[in-house]
Amino acid sequence: MQINVIRTLQEMNSLQEEWNALLKNSASDVPFLRHEYLSTWWQTLGGGEWTEADLYIVTGRQADGSLVGIAPLFFSRNRSGEPALLLLGCIEISDYLDLIVPAQHLSTFIDDLFTHLSGPQAPAWSVLDWYNFIDSSATLPVLQEAAARRGWNYTQEPLQHCPYIPIPGDWENYLASIDKKQRHEIRRKMRRAETEFEPTRWYIVQEEAGVESGIEDFMSMMAQDPAKNRFLTEAMRTQFRLSTQAAFRAGWLQLSFLEIGGGKAAGYLNFDYNNHLWIYNSALNFTYREYSPGWVLLGYLLQWANENKRQQFDFMRGDEDYKYRFGAVDRRVERVMIRR
Repeated sequence: MQINVIRTLQEMNSLQEEWNALLKNSASDVPFLRHEYLSTWWQTLGGGEWTEADLYIVTGRQADGSLVGIAPLFFSRNRSGEPALLLLGCIEISDYLDLIVPAQHLSTFIDDLFTHLSGPQAPAWSVLDWYNFIDSSATLPVLQEAAARRGWNYTQEPLQHCPYIPIPGDWENYLASIDKKQRHEIRRKMRRAETEFEPTRWYIVQEEAGVESGIEDFMSMMAQDPAKNRFLTEAMRTQFRLSTQAAFRAGWLQLSFLEIGGGKAAGYLNFDYNNHLWIYNSALNFTYREYSPGWVLLGYLLQWANENKRQQFDFMRGDEDYKYRFGAVDRRVERVMIRR
């Protein structure tokens, strides 16, 4: 396999079409590995999460020139201060990460990747510190086996819970699958919103101009929560603008709002990608808190996901109780550390 290294955003952008085509056939096809997401992430270094970093994307091509593997990496010091190669997107704002490789090429690509990384041309890393693999990732056992063959130390630790709901494709069947009390609460709150309040509607933003104004409204609602307000630095706001606009242009953004009496009461920023709905972030206008607008909008989104035959409703990282009350099944994301 021919190994090449990409060190600039310009070089990375030249791969966009091949990158996304490869991702579609890879063992882990998630929105956080899309070229448009990771290229905007790199422009802000994760909304300011990293202050110094060098791009170090490793690609693998077969003899005919076809791209069969991407290790989307950067070189920096990790949280412990060690020189490390990390996955683009890590740590805080990209829920699921991985290598971009079809399952049948994983072993060969990882072997060749490790050969390259053990050579003098690679950065002087002390650890491969890779976050946010889904615990079922096909990459994990291959990494462990490849590290063992070289005598490298491999450790894997569970990180956050990331519950998801399998979608049956029918709203009533979904409701029948969850706890009776919760089913009653969902129906009651949605019915109350529709019949007892001022005019109520929910919608998905359809126009790019609406995305630009909608993300500003969304961040304004987020900022009403003190913790989210601290999170929304100017660099993070720039990251949100860039990533949502890029996702919209690529066709997989779902920005939705619930309005009560003409005012935005709640919002969800999701990714509608690969026949799954990925629930990325939420925002609440505290003025409407007594109406449970977040729950109401979540109910509408679940109904939409069933009617539109999505396969999963993925809450991603975080073990908040309401996710399980809506019927979520648990899983985890993992951190892998490999030392020479």
